[in-house]
Amino acid sequence: MTYFEPFGADTENASREAALRSIPHLHDMVLPCEVEVTTVMLPVVFARAGKVLAEAVERIHPDAVISIGEAGGRSAITPELQAFNENLARIPDNAGAQPHGEPIIPGGPDIAVSPVRVADITRAINESGIAAETSQDPGRYLCNNVAYRVARLAVPGIFIHVPALRTVGTATVGAETDAPPAPQPAPLSDTGRASLPETVCSAPLGESAAPVLPRCARTFDDLSLGIAAAIAELARQVAEGR
Repeated sequence: MTYFEPFGADTENASREAALRSIPHLHDMVLPCEVEVTTVMLPVVFARAGKVLAEAVERIHPDAVISIGEAGGRSAITPELQAFNENLARIPDNAGAQPHGEPIIPGGPDIAVSPVRVADITRAINESGIAAETSQDPGRYLCNNVAYRVARLAVPGIFIHVPALRTVGTATVGAETDAPPAPQPAPLSDTGRASLPETVCSAPLGESAAPVLPRCARTFDDLSLGIAAAIAELARQVAEGR
């Protein structure tokens, strides 16, 4: 499981907190097999993030990969269905680079689709009580770069965005995921990919009302619970494929 270092002027990155705090939740979950999670921090640097990811996969030989990033304009956890072969930066990365549309992998396909059942990952997060929705577009910043690479790994992989929460105050970065607006491709067909669900994000209903809808994540612990549910579901998919 990968997460990103802080970037811009911010000293926190919600992806780090979501990833690291998710592991203890796994002890309270029913898992289909033994699950061992290794975490790796990725730099917010276009020239290095892919290399660090590749080196980690070569070193660890994982059965699956989950990469976590933060999105400043989203209030739900959003597993990404696909990613695009384009680097486009609204702000410079941590090394000062600011690409303007260069391909991630020259000659690679325009779109890379996650090989896992993304709709089931989204469902599992919602069932944990934390609001989630499947996303078709991870933007064009570092999250998209890593999502594209993860989708093309030899093992099952998925990229998940979490809201850019902070311990105190609000994030000053993270909107790179949703700005500038990117063209929205048509939803994929049901041949191997479920249609996208409607957004589910609301405050919990009263005790007398049922069912209780998933709540928007408001704390790092909320994020970590949702990510733990995603890990458990991905483990089920991997176990089923063996």
